[in-house]
Amino acid sequence: MAANNRRMSGKKGAQVGSGGQRRRGLEGKGPTPPAEMRKGHKKNRIATSKAKQTARRPAPRGRGGKGTSEMVVGRNPVVEALREGVPAVTLYVQQFIDNDERVREALQLAGERGGIHLMEAPRPELDRMTNGLNHQGLVLQVPPYEYAHPEDLAAAAYDEGQDPLIVALDGVTDPRNLGAVVRSVSAFGGHGVVVPERRAAGMTAGAWKTSAGTAARTPVARAANLTRALEAYKKAGLMVVGLAADGEVELGELEALGGPVVIVVGSEGKGLSRLVGETCDFRVRIPMPGGAESLNAGVAAGVVLYEASRRRA
Repeated sequence: MAANNRRMSGKKGAQVGSGGQRRRGLEGKGPTPPAEMRKGHKKNRIATSKAKQTARRPAPRGRGGKGTSEMVVGRNPVVEALREGVPAVTLYVQQFIDNDERVREALQLAGERGGIHLMEAPRPELDRMTNGLNHQGLVLQVPPYEYAHPEDLAAAAYDEGQDPLIVALDGVTDPRNLGAVVRSVSAFGGHGVVVPERRAAGMTAGAWKTSAGTAARTPVARAANLTRALEAYKKAGLMVVGLAADGEVELGELEALGGPVVIVVGSEGKGLSRLVGETCDFRVRIPMPGGAESLNAGVAAGVVLYEASRRRA
């Protein structure tokens, strides 16, 4: 029994039930992040410095032909914007962010697109940039949209030997409706969309997403005064056609759609404003035998654009 009285060694051996800690330690940690994301790397220090400068810089004000810079905030919105090809200049990623699938996909999409800067920023800087919104560690900066001038749309059509087909929006404030109109204009061979500068939807990330990429090839112009822009179109030889539920002419009877025309679509609730309605050469109604009172701007524009395309073909 003397052998049983030997003192146990002070060394600690492997413990039963370690929970697989050693096995997990052997697992890979995924692909190496870009240099901008690796703490201590020179590019990381430069990117962090730029992020702080950008966060403190006031957003540009929209003047002339440019809108304002926009921030897409949150993991899902950022990934969806990158998937849909929304233009972007910088993807900001929070330092020490939890690296889930959405973060990895955002980094991958930004890298594949090219031209998008990756910048790591501390959480307080992202909070300041987004005015305290729940950014979840991802912020995508969308550059200001470069609007055309209303006269450019008609001039470009005439230069191509075509009759202009343009849609103007009066009081439409939902960016998704604007994006849907841009998509319809592109689908039916139109030459662009005109929106007012004030109290109207602009080309935000939401409008870009709804346009399904067609905003890259269909220009959107911004008018300081929509009524004056329509009057200028009339002087340039375009017929101005306004859509109204109580219009005097039914859509199928309107011969003007076969020539140079600008189609004016009002808001679903209020329709055309008084001055814009008075400027129109025709007020046209879309027949709706099903009994619906109105259509939203995107659907109404699509119906009329199809009829115009059919007549021109």
